[in-house]
Order: sequence, then C-alpha cells, then structure tokens
Amino acid sequence: MIRQPASEKKAVVIGGGFAGLATAALLAREGMQVTLLEARSELGGRAAEWGCQGFRFETGPSWYLMPDVFEHFFELFGTSAAHELDLQPLDPAYRVLFEGDSKPFDLPAQHSERALMSLGISADSLKDYLSSAAEAYDLATQRLLYSTYDHWRAFLDPALITRLPRLLRLLTQPLDRFIAGHTSDQRLQKILGYPAVFLGTSPSAAPSLYHLMSHLDISQGVLYPKGGFSAVVQAVTRMAQQQGVRIRTGATAEHIATSRGRATGVHFSESGARRQFLPADLVVSSADMHVTETQLLTPRDRTRSPRAWKRRDPGPSAVLALLGIQGSTPQLAHHTLLFTQDWQRGFDEIAGKRPPEGPPRSIYVCRPSATDEVAPPGHENLFVLVPLRADTSLGAGGIGGQGDEAVERVVDESIEQIAQWAQIPDLAERVVVRRSLGPQDFARDFGAWQGGALGPAHTLRQSAFLRGPIASPKVAGLFYAGATTMPGIGVPMCLISAELVLKSVRRETTTGPVEAVHAG
Repeated sequence: MIRQPASEKKAVVIGGGFAGLATAALLAREGMQVTLLEARSELGGRAAEWGCQGFRFETGPSWYLMPDVFEHFFELFGTSAAHELDLQPLDPAYRVLFEGDSKPFDLPAQHSERALMSLGISADSLKDYLSSAAEAYDLATQRLLYSTYDHWRAFLDPALITRLPRLLRLLTQPLDRFIAGHTSDQRLQKILGYPAVFLGTSPSAAPSLYHLMSHLDISQGVLYPKGGFSAVVQAVTRMAQQQGVRIRTGATAEHIATSRGRATGVHFSESGARRQFLPADLVVSSADMHVTETQLLTPRDRTRSPRAWKRRDPGPSAVLALLGIQGSTPQLAHHTLLFTQDWQRGFDEIAGKRPPEGPPRSIYVCRPSATDEVAPPGHENLFVLVPLRADTSLGAGGIGGQGDEAVERVVDESIEQIAQWAQIPDLAERVVVRRSLGPQDFARDFGAWQGGALGPAHTLRQSAFLRGPIASPKVAGLFYAGATTMPGIGVPMCLISAELVLKSVRRETTTGPVEAVHAG
C-alpha cells in the first residue's frame, strides 16, 4: 500500500480553542493542508475577553502553570516562550484568606518553603513532600502525559516499572490523605490541596499523584503573561498562521461525515450561507467530547453509550463575576484564594453529595490590574470564580446584574464575602461594571457537558488512558483533542493533547514529548 504524502493530505480541525489551534499548527507543520473551523467570531474558546467602559476582562484561564510545556510547544516551531510572550513573575505568587483569620498568608516568589514552614510543617516533611512532587512531575511529563497509550509497550516502560509500587500507591491513595501524612495544619493542607480544583475535582477524590501540582506554584513560582491569556491565544494563533492553517471563524461544524468506517470530511454552516462540505483525510474535533459524540457523529460512530455518559463526572461548573472597581484594592493580590473552614462541604456540594447551603464558599479572585493595564486609571479589574455543581438549571449570567436570579445571588454573596474577608467594606458600592456568567453560559457558548466550567473531573476513573481516546476506536482518521480527552484539563494539557494527535497520526508510540528536531 502506497502511503499518501503528508503534503497531499487534508485535515479539518473543529474548534478554535487552545487544543484546536495547537493541533492545526502541528498538523500543518507536518505538511498537511489544514482548515480550522470555529463557530464563534473570535478564537480562544474559554480564553475569551470582554471589554466595557475601558476595562478589559478575560473570561477563562488565568494561571500560567507548567511553563516547560509552553516552552516545549514553541520550540517545535523554532521559537520560545520568552520570544512569543512577555512573562512576568508574580510576587507574591498568590495570597490566601482563611475564614476566621484576619491575617492573610502570602506565598512569596522567593523563599516560599520558609513561608510554608511558618504554618507549622517541619523542614524535613516539607522537603520530602516537595521532592516527591518534583519526582512525580518529572514522571508525568516524561512518561505519562505525552503517552497515547496506543501500544502495550507504554505500560512496560522501565521508568514506570521500577516505580510501580510507588506509582500504584499514588494512584490509589487520595490526595488529602497523602497531604495529611506530611502535615496536620489545616491551613497548609488546604494550600497543598487546592490545586485539585484546577483538576475539576476535590482533594478527597483526586489521586495523590496530583500532588505534583505543588511543584509548580511552590517550587517553580507563578508567572503571568502580559496581555493575559489573550496574548497566549494570539501566540498560538501565530504558530498556526505561519504554518499556513486556514482559519474560518463563524463556521459551525454540524456533522462529521464517514464512509466505510473512515472520516471523510465535515459538514458546516456559516451565517447567511447554505450548508457546506469540507472533504478531509483526517478530522480532529477539539469540541467538548459529549458534543462531538452526541451531535456531530451518527450513533454507529460513537464511542460511548448514553449509559456510559451517565457514569461520567463532569467536574464542577462555576459562577463567574467580572467586576470593574472604582479605586484601589491592595488587599487583594494578583491571585487570591478564599478558603472556608469546612471546605470539604463545598466539594461535597459540587459533587452532589449534599444540597448547597449557600455562603461562605471557597472562591478564587484574580486582580490582573495589579500587574497589567486592564482597567482605566484609578480603577481595578476583578475576576471572581465560584465553583459550583455542574447544573444548567442554575441559569445564565448577564450584564449589570441582569442575569438569572440564582446566578446574581451567588455574585452578590461573593462580593459581600470578599468585602468582609479582605477588609474592603465598601466593595459593593465601588462596583461600576458588572457581568456574570453561569452554567447555562458554558453549555450554550462552549457546548460544555452539563454546563461544566473546566472539563471532566480528574478522578482515577477519568485520568490517563481511562479519560478518553485521542484516536477514535470506531472511525479511522478521526481524532479528539482538548480538555475532555487525554491528558486533561488546563491550557498546558490542551497543548499536550495536540501533540498526542500528532503522535497518533504518525503512529508514534514514544511516551515523552515530540522531539523538536522532527518539526523541521
């Protein structure tokens, strides 16, 4: 059989978020003719922005984690993160406000270990924890996250076999129990456990392998790309455009066509135009996998049954509040976390194990105006994220407090909580711009399953090869990318998922990152 040259192959990528843009760029770098279809008028997916009265708000990711993943991605195109982005170290990396404690905790950019020891952990315990986190992170990035698990050899990697007893323990022991083995201080347990939220789950449900996240904020520090994640979207878009990707916005994919078990193209529509068809040798959907499976594919081509979807954990949804504030708010750092005393209650509510009881809640506040020019002079820009159960019945947000009642109530309660905990008593009176988003917005705008804000939770049953396929087992030439498949949630994971598509197309079974030399 004569293999078709890459330069003659046509690829269609559905979705213009990070995963779609990165996948399109890598496939075009491989020599394919790539068209990207994005339903919205702008690129970036959840990493969108909204402007009002001189304020510039971002509605998606705000933590620049796993900088080495970004660096590696740009290296594949002969450039670097330093060349493409203006990265600023944050000091403090973040601030934590604890319920009932008037003194905030700051994690400094330097000597962060010393700051953590002030909370009551011994130097030896902290050193052991961070050393373990660094080792787990190295194992993940070199052997786990970049593996497609398409071949049995991936499970017989010597680096995995020699660490198998420890790896099994880290996979089966919950994160909160692992943390408790190193410190009894509840404040520190929350600081070490909060990254589970970025994984769409709780410390009691996440495998302790994910303590590797502490290597990122504590050992590596926290960076901020000037211009926010909009600047990162622009950088990844540049990579795609430089490789010749044809980007079509306002183009909604409606159906992935197949014939004799192979993807043949995509039917799509543009406003005011009749339905069109793009033939393709391979199709990559970076849309929410539930949308791809239930709306873009016929039943015979789907991977999961309705019963299988019912068993999946969609992860949390959220209410977002974009607030333009008159005056300054130095009581808040660039990143500020508010932790309740009974924070397990919040996780149980998100998981549906108990009915919601209202405030106080554990919430996250981003103040990008502390670092960037995103607000008019004499004003501040606040982004508030309140994790909640994935349930579209909570409703949608709106501008100026005009969203659904339940969503606006959460915003009001959160503003009051921030005002009390951060000691900004007149915060509510200083709000001059307000916009909210709720679970229904995530479902409508991004096709998010059950209105989830991040993606399926990283529980043991939804991690690694159990999360979702990169290559469709039913349809040859059909691939998946993004937060709803391997390796998971977050911008770095979406960039890695793009590499997993490339490796699957190449039929490459290595477990580490793609070698930059292969790119050109």
